[in-house]
Amino acid sequence: MAHDSASRTEHDKREAAEAAVDRFFLPGMCVGLGSGSTSAFAVRRLAALRAAGRLLDVSGVPTSRATEALARQLGIPLTTLEEHPTLDVTIDGADEVAPDLSVIKGGGGALLREKIVAQASLRVVIIADVTKLSPRLGTHWPVPVEVLPFGWHSQRRFLESLGARVVPRVLADGTPYLTDQGNRVLDCAWGPIDAPEVLAARMAARAGIVEHGLFLREATDLVVAGPRGVEHRARPS
Repeated sequence: MAHDSASRTEHDKREAAEAAVDRFFLPGMCVGLGSGSTSAFAVRRLAALRAAGRLLDVSGVPTSRATEALARQLGIPLTTLEEHPTLDVTIDGADEVAPDLSVIKGGGGALLREKIVAQASLRVVIIADVTKLSPRLGTHWPVPVEVLPFGWHSQRRFLESLGARVVPRVLADGTPYLTDQGNRVLDCAWGPIDAPEVLAARMAARAGIVEHGLFLREATDLVVAGPRGVEHRARPS
């Protein structure tokens, strides 16, 4: 049963990713390429369309080294925010999605680059399977917080003072997980978050916290797949 559930989730992730690429990537665009397993389906869909002779003039800005490696392997032209400061659209996954399209991201550790790319984009399309939908951020997923290695214990105590149960992210061998920037990640479980804007502001004001996984206003669209098929939702106005 668990295997059936996992395969259904993978199917839905692929469906959402491919539908989003087909709908939102247009010829001549410069696009943001998200990170994580769902976004990898989107990168592969872009490569498949290119192999079919479509979207050959689309270039991408990857949000992680892993996405960059996958895109290069698949022959997708890459560019940078220095060359293209404004992107037409970014397609990226999420760990948890609230009804107002605020999301938690960073389960894969790329939250800083993902937020930089998202904020440089005219449109941000979140792709997800239905298991990522939530009535309120924090219900099912901790908030990843990227912190400088210097003095990181003080950031842990600060986050605990805000009510979080903090778990430093580590690799399978117990060594610290480090982001592409060489920073640590603290996974912070608050449970359902009452005032995410207030929490985000508190973290943003703290020296040593590089970025947090609350993406409250970046997403403009959601493409979600589940038993009812693929649905598109726009951010409530």
